[in-house]
Amino acid sequence: MRTFTFSNFAIAGAAAAVVFAAQAIGQGASQPTLQRGEVAPKRVIVVSLEDHKLALIEDGQLKKVYSVAVGKPSTPSPTGTFTIERRVVNPTYHHNGKTVPPGPNNPVGTRWMGLSKHGYGIHGTNEPNSIGRAASHGCIRMARADLEEFYALVAEGDTVELIGRPNQQTAELFRNGAVPAVEPVLARVPAEPAPNLAPRPAGEAASEQTSASLAQVVPAVSALR
Repeated sequence: MRTFTFSNFAIAGAAAAVVFAAQAIGQGASQPTLQRGEVAPKRVIVVSLEDHKLALIEDGQLKKVYSVAVGKPSTPSPTGTFTIERRVVNPTYHHNGKTVPPGPNNPVGTRWMGLSKHGYGIHGTNEPNSIGRAASHGCIRMARADLEEFYALVAEGDTVELIGRPNQQTAELFRNGAVPAVEPVLARVPAEPAPNLAPRPAGEAASEQTSASLAQVVPAVSALR
């Protein structure tokens, strides 16, 4: 079994935040169900920003690789070790007084997985041609079919490694075409704090105050896309 070490690098910056209220529909936002006596698998999600690829590793085995969009040069994705903090089905997107309900025009698609890095997540897109490119405002975008499959395979608390600089390990995962048995040994370097940003826009605070009026809406969060 190959043993990989994934290195973390400094956060490269962030763009201005936008706001959306995430609306959970039915049971889709629930965690994957474990049967009695089952032990939750250990999952690590590795994103190579330069390769525009995401790998799902479960219990030391490479389970799936997806093509993704990552942050463009002017709004780069952060690098470091994070976790999935929220999973939401069919989010309702709010920005500059405009509300986009769930549907084909929603900028974050049909699923949202918010990261422990405030304002960033893994989600869908209404711009499918951006997949495989550096095109987002810092988040990780996935094509709809891939997103919905991936969403069902992960859980809150799963580790997410965003790798900015390719190395031998990412080459093994993303470039060689083989599906090696992998056991990631994470370099547990805390992510750097977010750079100082301007005070939160008034609209963001207002959204948090009014989000309770939306049926079945979880608290509003800041997010890039």
